[in-house]
Amino acid sequence: MRLFLLRLSLVTAALISGLTGAQAQTQRVVPESKAQVQLSFAPVVRQTAGSVVNVYASRSEKRQNGAMEEYFRRFFGDNAPGVPRGRSQSSLGSGVIVDPSGLVITNNHVIENMNEVKVALADRREFAADILLRDQRTDIAVLKLKDATNLQAIELGDSEGLQVGDIVLAIGNPFGVGQTVTQGIVSALARTQVGISDYQFFIQTDAAINPGNSGGALIDMNGRVVGINTAIYSRSGGSIGIGFAVPASMVKVVLNSAKGGAKNVVRPWLGARLQPVDGDIANGLGLERPTGVLVTAVYDKGPAAEAGLKRGDAILMVDGQPVDNPDSFGYRFTLKGTQGEAPLTVLRGGKQTTLKVKLTPPPENPKREPVQGRARTPFAGATLVNMSPAVADELQVEVADDGVIVADLEDRSVAASVGFEKGDQIVAINGERLTSTKDADRLINRNGGYWEITVSRGGRVFTTVLGR
Repeated sequence: MRLFLLRLSLVTAALISGLTGAQAQTQRVVPESKAQVQLSFAPVVRQTAGSVVNVYASRSEKRQNGAMEEYFRRFFGDNAPGVPRGRSQSSLGSGVIVDPSGLVITNNHVIENMNEVKVALADRREFAADILLRDQRTDIAVLKLKDATNLQAIELGDSEGLQVGDIVLAIGNPFGVGQTVTQGIVSALARTQVGISDYQFFIQTDAAINPGNSGGALIDMNGRVVGINTAIYSRSGGSIGIGFAVPASMVKVVLNSAKGGAKNVVRPWLGARLQPVDGDIANGLGLERPTGVLVTAVYDKGPAAEAGLKRGDAILMVDGQPVDNPDSFGYRFTLKGTQGEAPLTVLRGGKQTTLKVKLTPPPENPKREPVQGRARTPFAGATLVNMSPAVADELQVEVADDGVIVADLEDRSVAASVGFEKGDQIVAINGERLTSTKDADRLINRNGGYWEITVSRGGRVFTTVLGR
């Protein structure tokens, strides 16, 4: 069984597990007669379908200089970078117009690594689109249509008010056949550990969605978008009634960042490391069942430390909303924004207390001071920056007191072919430890044809030797 992201050309596998979080308790009415059951969804479709669009993305690349390719082939062996002439990629997905000015929401994986985007409306008009913001951590991207007028926008609804069993419609462009509407219910809420993005807190639905539906709308019966369809769980790539959507509440966070002119989504920083509460930990804390998250480390001078959070505390709720694991905590904490305070319900010594954590972005201290990997070195195509809480949060790695980290990596570059990855901490070059990008720049410049590079990745440290 596999998990399929719904861009027509992209498939990603992952196992599924998770828990259902608390849902808002609002009044629902069960149909009381056959006539009520036979009522049509057509009015909701007419109200919303014009806001759902097709997204076409492509990328064309040019071949590198032949002499340079041959040099790298001699230096690094058969894994030297090289791009065939005229190589191109393309993908197909869906999107939703959420603002009359031409703002469109889609999935990041629909346009990932693409440099040209076109959008086709339900009325068959087509527009080129600029990419305003890509957020890999939520798998949401924001586009801006060029020179578009008379657009039908749709409102982002309240995904926090959804309940399991609510009727929803999925609208998108499956398999490129054209706009399609399917109907189902909300099968589960707060699905985590799905393996799609960093903020795993998904709406699960049995409304039929298929490849090409990525970025399409999950609509409630009030005609509002409550989620952006993102992935399905499937053996073959076709729908078997298990689909996942990013909640509208998280989509609003990304959209508001784009409206404010930001190129990245700014999130609040806790300044602590968390882990799930399992059965043994729950017994030790005196909890009736595993719930909440355990604080395993608190960083000096961070918001958690200033609020009085300590190692061994269990965070049970964020502003009154229960959290069951680090994914659900990250979701709830991110929704609070970066202004004011967030009350955390904390269990310490068998007693519950409330601590107010200041909502602030992670600090960029020291400054990044980027260094570009130089030609004819293993770092060509890599951007190295200084370690800071902001960089660590952006790349989802552990904060270190100092160091140099790979913040960006060009596709098919020398650095990529050597094996570097975004988020790698470059610990040392030829036995000399790196504490800043100034060290990296100096050591890369003075080096000859022999490289001994020590890297820290995901808690594992290893050394790679390269040379002629």
